[in-house]
Amino acid sequence: MRRNPRSASLLVHLGISCMICIFLAATAMAQQQQRPFNSAPNENFEIRPPRVQLPKNIQYSAWRKLCFKGSDGATLCRTTSTGTEDTGEVVVRVDLIERVDNDAARVQLFVPQGLNLTMGVMVTVDQAAPTKFPYNFCLTNICIAADHASSKLIGEMESGQMLKIEQAGFNSSTIALNIPLNQFAAAHKGPPAETYDFNIDALLR
Repeated sequence: MRRNPRSASLLVHLGISCMICIFLAATAMAQQQQRPFNSAPNENFEIRPPRVQLPKNIQYSAWRKLCFKGSDGATLCRTTSTGTEDTGEVVVRVDLIERVDNDAARVQLFVPQGLNLTMGVMVTVDQAAPTKFPYNFCLTNICIAADHASSKLIGEMESGQMLKIEQAGFNSSTIALNIPLNQFAAAHKGPPAETYDFNIDALLR
């Protein structure tokens, strides 16, 4: 196939022009990155994390106890309450997870994402001393904080009126969620609302 010399020359010039533009743009970006923050163009520049805004309306579900029987014979029970916004998306969830034949208990918190993970989550019942729960991991729209739950904290939840969950943001900001506890004791001490059987051996038969 024969090429037009004039067209070929034009393409060469266009290619060189594009390469020059890319080089100049890259050089400018490199110079901007190397410029110290106290230079004039960056005097008012400040990196700020996104501000977390809670929904105006959060609906909290009644506390419920759900139990799960495993194939090893152990039974885990989860006393839980969930806060959702108008769209149905979960904003916060509190789980108290206990093994029936063991005194070990664990609190698991599903909380908004986008805050200072190094500060953990503070949980306070009424006027009692707060308990800190470390973040375990985060998903795209929610984080999970969890740790051992003391009998003292469980007793406070059973006799308390309000569970306050506080997350520290950046620039000394905080957000707080208040979950009613008036139904917690009845759900926690009462029979499970539902029981699920996860007997793997039976499923494989």
